[in-house]
Amino acid sequence: MRRRRLLLAVTVLLLGLPAQSPAQTYPNRPIRLISPFAAGGANDVLARVLASKLAERLPGTVVVENRPGAGAVVGLVAVARAAPDGYTLGLSGSTLAVAGALHKNPPFDAMKDFVPIALVTHWPFILTITPSLPARSVAELIALAREQPGKLFYASPGVGTSQHLYGELFKSMTGTDISHVPYSGASPAVVDIVAGRVQIMFVAAAGSLPLIREGKLRALAVTSAERLKEAPEIPPLIDDLPGFDALNWAIVLAPAGTPKEIAERLHHELKAIMALAEVEQQVAKIGMIPIITPPPAGIQAFVTAEVARWSKILQQAGIAGAQ
Repeated sequence: MRRRRLLLAVTVLLLGLPAQSPAQTYPNRPIRLISPFAAGGANDVLARVLASKLAERLPGTVVVENRPGAGAVVGLVAVARAAPDGYTLGLSGSTLAVAGALHKNPPFDAMKDFVPIALVTHWPFILTITPSLPARSVAELIALAREQPGKLFYASPGVGTSQHLYGELFKSMTGTDISHVPYSGASPAVVDIVAGRVQIMFVAAAGSLPLIREGKLRALAVTSAERLKEAPEIPPLIDDLPGFDALNWAIVLAPAGTPKEIAERLHHELKAIMALAEVEQQVAKIGMIPIITPPPAGIQAFVTAEVARWSKILQQAGIAGAQ
């Protein structure tokens, strides 16, 4: 009888204690940060910087998981389908904004299947040409393309990548007929433009500046309105094409339904991480510029605007629903 009374008293006491919210015990196991690209690339390097700093601040273990395929779609689908508990995050770029328009049956909804956590970096690309092409400026390239419709080719790491989108935007704004040649990645595309098998490509600054300085690529312009600190001699493309101000970007996402308290904590930690001078130096090595992220509502508005912008460009290029 005494034992029964004791158990009853303990039960009543426990029932009176407030339940802990998920955020109070978070994290209590490893967190996955999915990079939807292969190991060794810029997205992977950025993911590992973020994972290391998050692990220090939470504290806990944050593991980068590479899930490449279909221009980052495979990795993003894995994030969208994961349990919304804060233990699976994703690091995406422009694929998030273009997949809905590019695919006949979109594999995810950028506005409904994710919770935006933080915008972390952005970076411009450089419009380059093979040195054998007789053009020394953007104006000369446009004139050459108009003189030879359908005879020039631009390379990209694949359909739906930023370089593909920038190529189509360039064609749309200049009224030129330049053919797209998609590759399985940036490296083989760069090999072919250096060799002259294709003539034009938008390339990331980090890997291309050495080739530009060696004369293996000719830089005509940067896609940002501001000049690159690392190469101030390269003019902005907006000087020749008003309105062409385009930056790639990276965003940390969680599956829709992730508890608000956990999303807010991750947002706070990532915002603090991207303000660190050490992190700024680390991402600068891969050609990226840190962003002090806006609040989640601001991120959602940004993504909404990017989806609308690139959907229009894909429709104008005739490649909406191409996949």
